[in-house]
Amino acid sequence: MTLLLHRDLRRPPARALSASGVRIRTSAGREVIDASGGAAVSCLGHAHPAVIEAIRRQAETLAYAHSGFFTTEPAERLAEALVGDVPGGLTRALFVSGGSEAMEAAVKLARQYFLEVGEPQRRRFVARRQSYHGNTLGALALSGNLPRREPYAPLLGTAFSHVSPAFAYRYRAATESDADYVERLRAELVAEFERLGGDTVAAFVAETVGGATSGAVTAPPGYFRMVREVCDRYGALLILDEVMCGLGRTGTRHAWMAEGVAPDLQIVAKGLGGGYQPIGALLVGAGIVDAIEAGSGTLMHGHTYMAHPIACAAALAVQRVIVEQELVGEVQRLGRRLEARLHQRLGQHAHVGDIRGRGLLMAVELVADRETEAPFAPQAGVAASIKAAALDRGLACYPGNGTIDGISGDHVLLAPPFVSSAADIDLIVERLADAIDAVCARAKGQPCG
Repeated sequence: MTLLLHRDLRRPPARALSASGVRIRTSAGREVIDASGGAAVSCLGHAHPAVIEAIRRQAETLAYAHSGFFTTEPAERLAEALVGDVPGGLTRALFVSGGSEAMEAAVKLARQYFLEVGEPQRRRFVARRQSYHGNTLGALALSGNLPRREPYAPLLGTAFSHVSPAFAYRYRAATESDADYVERLRAELVAEFERLGGDTVAAFVAETVGGATSGAVTAPPGYFRMVREVCDRYGALLILDEVMCGLGRTGTRHAWMAEGVAPDLQIVAKGLGGGYQPIGALLVGAGIVDAIEAGSGTLMHGHTYMAHPIACAAALAVQRVIVEQELVGEVQRLGRRLEARLHQRLGQHAHVGDIRGRGLLMAVELVADRETEAPFAPQAGVAASIKAAALDRGLACYPGNGTIDGISGDHVLLAPPFVSSAADIDLIVERLADAIDAVCARAKGQPCG
């Protein structure tokens, strides 16, 4: 019997009792490899002593101070640790309690910026289909995740529109080169700006590397440079959502560093605090800060738990460990191993259509037919079945359905902790592959769907 309102009311989850390193132990005595870090959260794994000590010290010193009255040492030091990366030009940080809150803050700050500079007509935001930017109503309206949007469609704002994702496996034509595909996406983005009225667009918003909705989708070369050029041409801001892919997860400190561009506003969250405390951040470009400082001088936004001292202390400890132990380089090394092992074990699998991602954010897309790339029937529940089969084998992975268009398609996301060993990576791939084999061989050897 549970009094919690669980995500699945018919099947309450296993009860986690303890965790250390990359493993979680349940009340049933089972040990599970946390191969997705929850949802790409646990970048340092569990029970890291440096982070625990930082939380303890801060709780003993100052547990809470309202940001409307005080700033605090951990918040100031964390901001210093996050901004200033060249050539980003991001110069200030705003700390909230998670990614959705940070995205809400970004949308509101973009709007405030244009009010401050005398362009009140800029009220439209363009994002992409098959994107996910958060589960609050504003962030959900911005998102292109159809299943999550649909129940709340009557409540969602009308300031948001969507263009095609940069998803080559599913949407690049066989006759197109990467350059051709990027040019087609450019034409679509320009057409959307023109449809809305270029001077009404406040910002274009995108995940630098796709997250849970599409499954670790990386853009073709030149895509983000194209996006930056279009935004600059129309005077719109570029907001990059790195809630899942940022802060080392994809092998660079910021995922945009691999794309040759920098955003005006950036969202980070999951790997910021590594799950030790709830925290997210909005990183803000100098031009936006300067405009507000020269104008009203006031941020028109706030939450009770902004810049929470314990959360900031935990996140600061996480970021210091990542730097001191050179874990971004370790992500590159382990990421190459993870990708190679996935291709070795599943690269020719009859029901694996694509293996993609960057660093320690990788996805496997499942298909009913490898040659035609046809997806499984949605009602087959392939991704969810693989999650369950993997758990039976002592592996936690992150399933996704509706990969292609919000309805069809299945993938499984892997985002193991940066502190995983090579042996952990190999075991993760074997257990996942065994789960895929089992699910796709059910019903007396017949493929799923």
